[in-house]
Amino acid sequence: MTGRVPPLAIAPSRPSGRADVSDGALVTTSSAREVARAWESFAAGEDIETGVRPEILASWYRCRDRYEVDRRLDVAPGARGDDAPRIDNGVIFTALGGLGALAGQEVERDGAVVTVTDGDGRVLGAWGDPSALRRAELHNLAPWSSWSEECTGTNGMGTSFEVSGPVTVTGPEHWCEAFHQWACAGISIRDVVTGVPVASINISRWNASLSKLVPAWLTTAVTCVEQEIYRRAVYEADKVIAEFNRKCAQASGPFMAMDRGGNVITANEAAVALLGLAGETPIVAGAIEPAQRWMPDISGLPEVVRWAKERAQGSTQWSGYAYLPVSPGEDATPVTMRPVVDANHVVGMLCVFGVQEGEPYESTSASGVGPLPRRVIGMRNDRLVLLAPSEIRYAEADRNIVWLVTERGRIQAATRGLENVERLLTPHGFSRVHRRFLVNLRRVAELERGIKGELFLIMDSRSHEFVPVSRRHAPELRRLLGV
Repeated sequence: MTGRVPPLAIAPSRPSGRADVSDGALVTTSSAREVARAWESFAAGEDIETGVRPEILASWYRCRDRYEVDRRLDVAPGARGDDAPRIDNGVIFTALGGLGALAGQEVERDGAVVTVTDGDGRVLGAWGDPSALRRAELHNLAPWSSWSEECTGTNGMGTSFEVSGPVTVTGPEHWCEAFHQWACAGISIRDVVTGVPVASINISRWNASLSKLVPAWLTTAVTCVEQEIYRRAVYEADKVIAEFNRKCAQASGPFMAMDRGGNVITANEAAVALLGLAGETPIVAGAIEPAQRWMPDISGLPEVVRWAKERAQGSTQWSGYAYLPVSPGEDATPVTMRPVVDANHVVGMLCVFGVQEGEPYESTSASGVGPLPRRVIGMRNDRLVLLAPSEIRYAEADRNIVWLVTERGRIQAATRGLENVERLLTPHGFSRVHRRFLVNLRRVAELERGIKGELFLIMDSRSHEFVPVSRRHAPELRRLLGV
């Protein structure tokens, strides 16, 4: 672990030894009683939009409507056997374990518990006050248990995987009633390449609140650990670029290299021309920095990259191909994937266009289609906003944050990532028209051409609100709109 983590203050200092935690009962304050009443109404099946912090209410909706977590659950389930942590995250888990152990010593006198989980919410270690640890074990807040939202409802560890930055869950904000006398604060650690959570660290205290300084401490702690993740991402990019340069002379057509998340790191001139990357200097030279990499606007490519990573399983000899809509207005093109492997781990993919080699890709997306959502959950200021899909004109991505543009204004989606929002809304007549935009085809008012032949969608003729259409998506959009 690099960086320096400041001392941790869980509660005001006390003159004597271990804290007497009976002074801050979580269910007796007026605000806690209001949340408890809202919880009772919501758990009974009512829909509410106020009275509870939006990030907590969004979590309740996930727990009740998507995950169907039993609110009467009082013991966290054991982690599944296939939840073993990835070996290549061992350095991260070691750093967090050391951090958790040190923090556990500092919070022991305040009756608190520090836990570390992997990216699936499986507890890897717990430290802190022995009495609090024994009480936590009654709820299976201990190693080998699962505290993801899907398994255990709203809690600091599981909910941190669903939001940005630190999250606090206090008293009756927990979805499961048995945990209403706990206060916790958690934060996730994310892979800078894929954006996927790889771990979390959480602090819990029974029947007493946490210091307002805890979220800031968690943020600083995670920043220190993520420096190691960033260092690994740069190291992997160097490996991918070296392999690309070694194989580039053998490539007669478009050829590019991607990281584990499907972002382009570098490409030859033919691929630059094919993908419209002219002027993207970092891509041409090799994008070592994760923020400089480029996500190709090719429908289905992220799913193919995930499939290729899984099938390669660290083998340098594996190859596979898929047919993808690479060139606008033309038939799908075969694209062959070859893994870049370091220490038996896939760290990137070499991508050859126009070549069919190895194992064929078979889409499994149809089997993953779930029930259509009755509503889309958004957040604005201190309110949760429930939207019918028909209310949304379009969605716009700003990195991992997605904004929903509606008659009620611009609202942040509770779901992270445009791909996730796209899966949610595609069955309702939405279509991707740009790598950053998803539009409701029923709400398109006009089409407009730019002076260079660009295509724009006018979503609101009164305000001349427009959405750009990439040349890659224009032919399919014209077909869908019948123009």
